[in-house]
Amino acid sequence: MRFKPTKSRSLVLKKGKTTDKYLFSLGTIKIPSLTKAPLKSLGKVFNCSLKDAAFIQATNEDLETWLPTRPMKTWRPGSLQWINLAWIYQHGILPLILWTPLVYEVPISTVERFEMRISRFLCRWLGLPQSLSSIALYGDSNKLKLPFSSLSKEFMVSRSRELLQYRESSDPPVALAGIEIRTGQTWRAAEAVDIAVSRLQQRVLVGTVAQGRAGLGNSRTPNYDKAQGKERRLLILEEVQMVQLRQQGVWTRLEQAVERKVTWNELWKAEPQRIKFLIQAVYDVLPSPSNLFTWGKVETPGCLLCQKRGTLEHILSCCSKALGEGRYRWQHVQVPKAVVDSSCSHNKSASQEKPAAPLRNTSPGLLATANDWELRVDLAKQLKFPEAVAKTTLRPDIIVTSVVFKQVILLELTVPWEDRMEEAHERKRAKYSELVEECRSNGWPARFAGQSLCRAYKMLGIVGANEQRAIKLVTNAAEAASRWLWIKRGEAWHVG
Repeated sequence: MRFKPTKSRSLVLKKGKTTDKYLFSLGTIKIPSLTKAPLKSLGKVFNCSLKDAAFIQATNEDLETWLPTRPMKTWRPGSLQWINLAWIYQHGILPLILWTPLVYEVPISTVERFEMRISRFLCRWLGLPQSLSSIALYGDSNKLKLPFSSLSKEFMVSRSRELLQYRESSDPPVALAGIEIRTGQTWRAAEAVDIAVSRLQQRVLVGTVAQGRAGLGNSRTPNYDKAQGKERRLLILEEVQMVQLRQQGVWTRLEQAVERKVTWNELWKAEPQRIKFLIQAVYDVLPSPSNLFTWGKVETPGCLLCQKRGTLEHILSCCSKALGEGRYRWQHVQVPKAVVDSSCSHNKSASQEKPAAPLRNTSPGLLATANDWELRVDLAKQLKFPEAVAKTTLRPDIIVTSVVFKQVILLELTVPWEDRMEEAHERKRAKYSELVEECRSNGWPARFAGQSLCRAYKMLGIVGANEQRAIKLVTNAAEAASRWLWIKRGEAWHVG
């Protein structure tokens, strides 16, 4: 190994202050002073101050130039240009900002301030209110997930990963050195890792438990006591993230609701106002009368139709006048239409009863048991239940029958408020239980599908990519109908 003076640096401290009075040399070659020639090693710059404040400030100034504050006059919030800027942030600016906290000793409070500024920009670009919580932008356990990464969460995971690499190093001197990762006072990587490890160890003692409505053993999780190396570190890092998100509230993890992930492709192709409405509705930051009253914008929180408290739930689900005008009935009809569109390839007509139409038999399921299935849908007016099956005044949304094999499938669809999904299912099941028994007693094996659209599609044999496309079509129809109810919340109701 050969010593190179020009690549080395010297630093002299006298009475706690740096000085250039004394210079070092090797033979005739002088060793540069750190005060005049800062040194960069492994991405980190060392200068005579021996502090990281200057480089943190430089990152703060760079952030001002990277994030545009003045929009073009022709750009509207949520437009494609602003969405492109959001994509550039996620895949270009975020790694640049994250580099400084990884190579310098930056406290978590500084990282959180960076994230607060970034969140304001993202909300402005997407046309969202500034009051929107950062949980809505970066949450991983939310039912509605946006394609943005949290700077503070990435920082915590990276610092925890660095600590685990030291602790679990194959080199004993490194593993036993007790290297400290400094991250400020409000959050410490060592404490977060210790808590995560203790939670994983506690799970090993408890064993496998049931999660949600799924049966015991349906969900499989890796065992911490058997994991080694990289798999073990990944389990700890995932637990570190979950510990940091434990105070977000159970309202973001509704058991009955299906997860909805907004992708970049959807952000680019969808109408900007639709995505904006979806996010604001999920996190209840739409300008409803109730919210406007809370924000001090109006004098009363009354609904524009019935004068009751105008919450978002009231407008989209509970308004008595909207119910009497048929608004919710119209919203409900949009879902069966989408189900038919996703199940059949023929055109529909807006008549009293859906004409009998053969369904394609392309995948295993109930539809594969017969070739003469006929489908009827209750749209705008009353649907007559087949008298050959049973005599009743009940009108399921969709009826699928096979005369040859004497089978009948009843599909009842509901567009309830998320908190009342289980209640709606129990009410529908109780309503049609007698009809199902009557069909069976008449020699028609009846099946009732009213709990989950996913289960209904699987029962019919619509699975895989076809099922995903079908669910997306129905989801889009429900979202569009809810948005139209919101737009017309204070106007006269006219549907052609």
